[in-house]
Amino acid sequence: MNEMTKIETTLKDWETDQEVRWCPGCGDYAILKAVQRTLPQLGCDPSNTVFISGIGCSSRFPYYMETYGFHTIHGRAPAVATGVKLANPDLDIWLVTGDGDGLSIGGNHMMHVLRRNVNMQIMLFNNEIYGLTKGQASPTSREGTKSPSTPLGSYDHPARPCAFALGAGARFVARGFDVSKNLPDVLKAAHAHQGAAFIEIFQNCIVYNKDVFDDFAAPKGAGDRQLWLEQGQPMLFGDPKTGLDKGIALDTEALALKVVDVVDGDWQSAGVLVHDVTNRAVAHMLVEMPFGPFPMALGVLYDDPRPTFEEGVIEERGRSVAGKDVNLARLLAKGQTWTVEASEGHPVD
Repeated sequence: MNEMTKIETTLKDWETDQEVRWCPGCGDYAILKAVQRTLPQLGCDPSNTVFISGIGCSSRFPYYMETYGFHTIHGRAPAVATGVKLANPDLDIWLVTGDGDGLSIGGNHMMHVLRRNVNMQIMLFNNEIYGLTKGQASPTSREGTKSPSTPLGSYDHPARPCAFALGAGARFVARGFDVSKNLPDVLKAAHAHQGAAFIEIFQNCIVYNKDVFDDFAAPKGAGDRQLWLEQGQPMLFGDPKTGLDKGIALDTEALALKVVDVVDGDWQSAGVLVHDVTNRAVAHMLVEMPFGPFPMALGVLYDDPRPTFEEGVIEERGRSVAGKDVNLARLLAKGQTWTVEASEGHPVD
């Protein structure tokens, strides 16, 4: 596979002539702009980029990107994306899905693209509801969610997308939210990763699940409930006005994480952990932290590359044809074959 040739583009080069049609106020608008602004910064080439989606509100994404794209069927975008990558490994693949599309009918396909480690960026928009089909509870809906399918409140325990991804063997797992100024940095880290890069993006559904993430994602006043992770930096959070006066430490007796106070910036004495993106055990604990007692862990939680699926397939293809005649016409002419010659009165059709 070749290194990506970087070119200069602007946001306009990634916008189509299609009218962007989501509900006014939908978080998908902010995600779309974040992606369109990030791709020029990465030096990406629209003619070498493919956006592939399934079914749902998020899956309209390919219509609004001036690239190649597929709007596929419910839950099967990972399978189509895998086929595209194997057919042309040099393409830059972005897979767009939702919590319903990617974790219900598409859960098994999502699992396999992650465990195989196919080199692509996977953006899972999580609004904790089925938006396109009018507000039914989804696999990530919280317990007690009232919807047309759960009028008395959902009694299902919700799936955690990042925990699912780690359990499926993903080598890159990250979180962001639609209106965050840090979302482009998360997208850049995912693009730099060689392999399946899974990004959960919390997205506000303005109609059916309005402001469900405001407890940590509100435009103002929620900074002390966000833990933005950065490689090699202490896990600190707090009120932006008063400083980062809290941190995440390891309770060695319970083998669990805990919140500690940080006095005068002395995070070392408080035992605050330094983020190591290759530590899979801590990544599992971060995605399982209950919000409320803990902040919401955001940014790159885990990043530990290994060889990609398509690299293995290409190597296997090379071994399978080594020393063999790969000319199809000659292969067909070998063995028990004969040529029918025309004779007088009996032409060959």
